[in-house]
Amino acid sequence: MVRRPVAWVTAIVLFVEAVGIALVNWFMGVVVDRQDMSLAGLDSDVMSTSSKVAGLLFGLYFALCAFTALRVALRDRAPAGIGRILLISAAVVHALLGAFTVGLVGWGAFAFMMVVLGLIVLIFMTYDRREAAASDAKPDGGPANGGPADSGPPVMPPPPAPSAS
Repeated sequence: MVRRPVAWVTAIVLFVEAVGIALVNWFMGVVVDRQDMSLAGLDSDVMSTSSKVAGLLFGLYFALCAFTALRVALRDRAPAGIGRILLISAAVVHALLGAFTVGLVGWGAFAFMMVVLGLIVLIFMTYDRREAAASDAKPDGGPANGGPADSGPPVMPPPPAPSAS
């Protein structure tokens, strides 16, 4: 089955992305801090600190998403509640970041964002299909509607014969 490996790969990719985002923003904060320039009158110390804090928060967000995907892989069950909302929001973030990175960074970054988006969506698709199949069956093994197992579509009676009058 493909469910668990997809969840594992998604967790690993999201964790690597969390570390990468945090490091890139920290690096940008250091670069801004070392140059003594201002942007539209903003203090360079404020820009440096805000870049570092934003990088850490965004990294923690992706790490939490990675932890949710890891829980999905370990439990072999679909995410529920807050975990489901967290992964859906991560899918939306990756779709938006993919759209922005085409113009700013290039097609390689867009492809990476779309791969991560696809992995997150694949988690939902594979686990939802399994749970839907389990909920369709009754506990005694019969179909959900309570009829015979091979009843098929309803059979229409033949039309009445024309009268001879």
